[in-house]
Amino acid sequence: MTPPRGMRDFLPAEKARREHALRIIRRAYATYGFDEIETPVVEDYDRLHAGIGGDNEKLAFNVLKRGLTADDLSRAAEDGDVSSLADLGLRYDLTVPLARFYASHRSDLPPVFRSIQIAPVWRAERPQKGRYRQFVQCDIDIIGEAGPLAEIELITATTAALRELGLTGTRVRINDRRLLIGMLDAFGFAADDHAQVLITIDKLDKVGAAGVIAELRERGAPSVAVDALERHLAATGDEGASRGFDEDSIRAALPVGVDPAAIATLAEIGLAADQVNTSGAGGIETSGSSVVFDPYLVRGMGYYTGPIFEIEHPDLGYSLGGGGRYDGMIGRFLGQDVPAAGFSIGFERIVDLIDLADDAEESAAVLVYDRDVEPGRLVALKAELAGEGRRIRLEQRVKNLKGLLDRVGAAGFSEFAFVTSETTGVAQLEWRPLA
Repeated sequence: MTPPRGMRDFLPAEKARREHALRIIRRAYATYGFDEIETPVVEDYDRLHAGIGGDNEKLAFNVLKRGLTADDLSRAAEDGDVSSLADLGLRYDLTVPLARFYASHRSDLPPVFRSIQIAPVWRAERPQKGRYRQFVQCDIDIIGEAGPLAEIELITATTAALRELGLTGTRVRINDRRLLIGMLDAFGFAADDHAQVLITIDKLDKVGAAGVIAELRERGAPSVAVDALERHLAATGDEGASRGFDEDSIRAALPVGVDPAAIATLAEIGLAADQVNTSGAGGIETSGSSVVFDPYLVRGMGYYTGPIFEIEHPDLGYSLGGGGRYDGMIGRFLGQDVPAAGFSIGFERIVDLIDLADDAEESAAVLVYDRDVEPGRLVALKAELAGEGRRIRLEQRVKNLKGLLDRVGAAGFSEFAFVTSETTGVAQLEWRPLA
């Protein structure tokens, strides 16, 4: 007996390995200031098919209304309209539920909300290697930040998670939908043709410039526009993600007339993210990931409005994750525009690449401090211990010490130490078990 096609069982050892990897990802994202939320596995049918989910809407598993009769099914089949039979659907990604979640709870969330969503999603597509009908997505999103800070945070947090998983040698390819549209306009492609032309350009790394040009001609694209694209590819090369992030390098890879503001924004994102990833900024180890500009990166989701990015690995022919800015989506639910950007790790593909060590029990400890201890000294002690990989909480000493220790023990902490005004360093701490 096997599970449904495109879905899998996991034996205890594999389940433990997956959960270990998910704990590493969660911890990495939490360290970068993201908060985890949870949404239902189903959403209203109309919301999932509102035209904001791109091609994934065609792959939704829909849930039939309760109480349908055979006559209802027959009439729908005759009319060729089965949408009237469903009122719910399984989520096909985590972005549409997040947009609905934010619209529902905005008053309870901070002005800039950094979310984590790690959960299964379902798509009714043809299963193949690395692609399933049920799979886990690991998403981080930033809602409410209109500037490039959001993209820089998303990229650095994601590459930090990859580093913690032990996955090195990856590259984050970055582009901007505005640059793509500006490029097509400059070549002379009509706006109505943009979507189909981008689908063809997205094949550049697989079929090369000659293949892209041949396909566009076969599809009947305007010859003047195709000729302009062909000349541009011949002049600049089709090597894809190998260009620097200074404004001159970006501009040189594009035709004249592309939005200079978008170029400046992309340069700022790329230079900042790559500096963090490769220089060990902030005292962290370098991530093992590089950040490169790819003027032909497309990303298939129709809701992206600005910068887009993908993770690639030299040993694989497919991406390990991706994301971008989608400023228009939340406004569909809220009635006003809200800036938003997100990055998703392809967990099912990554978990098969990594070699995880045995999952050691996390060291979690509490510093119980006297009221007269200087805040700066407390934070210095906490930072030093956290730098050793320990989970540290600060608790002010109270008369009912037993109640305090019972509470932190129930929260998963295993030991504690007193901090007094005489404590000057970690070496002076005397650790005691909570149990």
